[in-house]
Amino acid sequence: MAIPALPEQSRTSRSPNSLAGFNAASPEDARHTLLTCLHGHRWTRRLTDHRPYPDLDALLAASDEASYDLTPGDLAEALAGESLPVLPDDTYEAAHMALDAAHAAYEARFGHVFVICVDGVAPDEVLDHVLAGIRSRLTNDPEEERVVVAEELRRLARGRLLRSFVF
Repeated sequence: MAIPALPEQSRTSRSPNSLAGFNAASPEDARHTLLTCLHGHRWTRRLTDHRPYPDLDALLAASDEASYDLTPGDLAEALAGESLPVLPDDTYEAAHMALDAAHAAYEARFGHVFVICVDGVAPDEVLDHVLAGIRSRLTNDPEEERVVVAEELRRLARGRLLRSFVF
């Protein structure tokens, strides 16, 4: 009795983490994937509705464009899904206390969590980068900060898309 051959597998499969898989996914699955990158339903719908993307650069360009169109309500929705940046494991307790105090001051001033993209920042520089960002941005007026937050969310979404579709 002959054993049936297994189907050939290739690297261009339609796995959820491939662009081909994303393009072919159901709208619900595509939106679920995108919500892990930015918790914004209008942004997610827009990227889902414009599929298929010929390449990753086209998806990233669409993400940037959709990010630039975020309304104040869209920003609030996206911010509600964000968490504080993660510090390296060996960060001193005093640094955590300083960061907690800075986050509390930021949230009291602006009414939402502090977001900052730390892509490309060396792990041993993350704490300094985050603290400097909070201190600097606490001097912004609410409209200036809304613009900065929108840019940080755009950068976060872009980085998360890259990590989702590049393996």
